[in-house]
Amino acid sequence: MVGHWNGGRWVEIEDDGDDEPRYLITAVATRANIHVQTIRRYEAYGLVEGRRPERGPALYSEADIERIRRIRRLTDDLGVNLAGAAAVLHLREQVIALQRELSALQRSRGDR
Repeated sequence: MVGHWNGGRWVEIEDDGDDEPRYLITAVATRANIHVQTIRRYEAYGLVEGRRPERGPALYSEADIERIRRIRRLTDDLGVNLAGAAAVLHLREQVIALQRELSALQRSRGDR
């Protein structure tokens, strides 16, 4: 969990979790409760990318599954198009990176 102090309270942003690729696309579709074709559309748009070992099908991680769920919430629940979802996810990644940097700086100074 990454976070920072804001106005006297700790604000956290969840990391997406384990990045070890281990799931086939069919398992990802089942776990994320979407169709394989939807995952392929997300891939075509550059929103998610399975990692291909030297031989065999693409594999996905827990972090990929969380990202797919997040894309689905943005598009289905909030009505954001795929371009908007890409922008939101990019900004989220930037915020997480900046919060990690801030936390590291605070630790190096002896802050909380």
